[in-house]
Amino acid sequence: MILELIVALLVGILAGTLTGLTPGIHINLISVMLLSYVYTSTNSFPPTLFAVFIISMAVTHTFVDFIPSIFLGAPEEDSFLSILPGHQLLLEGKGYDAVVYTAYGSIIALFIILLLTPLFLGFLPSFYSLIQKSIGIILILVSLFLILSEEKKLASLIIFILSGFLGIASLTLNIKEPLLPLLTGLFGASTLIISIKQKTKIPEQKIMPIKYIILNKTDMVKGFCASVFSAPFTSFLPGLGSSQSAIIGKQLFNIKDQKQFLFLLGAINTIVMGLSFITLYSINKTRTGAAVAVSQLMPELTTSNLILILTIIISSGIISFFLTIALAKFTAKNINKIKYEKLSFFIIIFLIIVIFLFSDFTIQGKIIALTVFITSTSLGIFTILSGIKRIHLMGALIIPTILFHVF
Repeated sequence: MILELIVALLVGILAGTLTGLTPGIHINLISVMLLSYVYTSTNSFPPTLFAVFIISMAVTHTFVDFIPSIFLGAPEEDSFLSILPGHQLLLEGKGYDAVVYTAYGSIIALFIILLLTPLFLGFLPSFYSLIQKSIGIILILVSLFLILSEEKKLASLIIFILSGFLGIASLTLNIKEPLLPLLTGLFGASTLIISIKQKTKIPEQKIMPIKYIILNKTDMVKGFCASVFSAPFTSFLPGLGSSQSAIIGKQLFNIKDQKQFLFLLGAINTIVMGLSFITLYSINKTRTGAAVAVSQLMPELTTSNLILILTIIISSGIISFFLTIALAKFTAKNINKIKYEKLSFFIIIFLIIVIFLFSDFTIQGKIIALTVFITSTSLGIFTILSGIKRIHLMGALIIPTILFHVF
């Protein structure tokens, strides 16, 4: 069984590398495809192996997905905040440095996950019971905080409300996987279409030995404290994600330096994903697509399962750190050789095919799913062109969640 677990771990890392490097292809998409395979096939593999695959894939994705967001300007919903500081460093010939800073944050996150796990196990059940009736109010306050922190407050509010209406409509439509076309359009296809149109000339990249790419103690401590404070809440509060957590941490701890912010983003991205599996064990709630998939594969988590989950998180994280550094170096050397426009075009076609195949079994359902996809893609493009942070598109999930808890 140990050999099978190792193979599942390594294959998951490979899959996470693929999803991380390929804009528009998210781990949730792979999870949906995997669950469809598990439920419709007669395979003899134990569910634990599929769970190990998903966990290692998810953790690896949080390390690797900063590479396309920094080098190509094509992020997903958990890494799009890295575009501005990352792109600035890229245009200075320091794109490799930018990825390394996020990798530093992600590797430190593994320690933070271990640090917070006992607290989640000991206090989260009672704490969650205490705030459960107030979750709607908490989400409203967090959303207002994020909107009021923007320069374009009215535009941000409009985007937030529009995405909320779209989320409500998608979730009430009679289609099998409503989030697949919704989120793929908002954060995947919209980014790819915009990226095809952008033809920024990238300067030659400087690649320094990693020992010279360092953060001073003040930057490290500030990023560490901000991630420890802000990330855990998004691991168990519904509707919130890494991007909201990063903005909260940045505002509360006055993080302005590019290196600090990239470190913070890397840390939060990995912490939120890792702790989502601990949350599943602690209060049986899922806050990420990967955790949802694991909950369906392992309905009753035991202490042995928890130890296995932590082992997979740490093991895949350590391997992913070195893998990310190597891939970032390769990308920095070859960035001008990548035919990104063609890659983006084929990915968009692939996403449309996947949505058509997995959204529903009826023609009517498939048409509805494609309509949601086109609408969400249009809203995503409008948001980007308006200069509004796409964090507010998460209203597609937050507003339905608020309505569920308030009413």
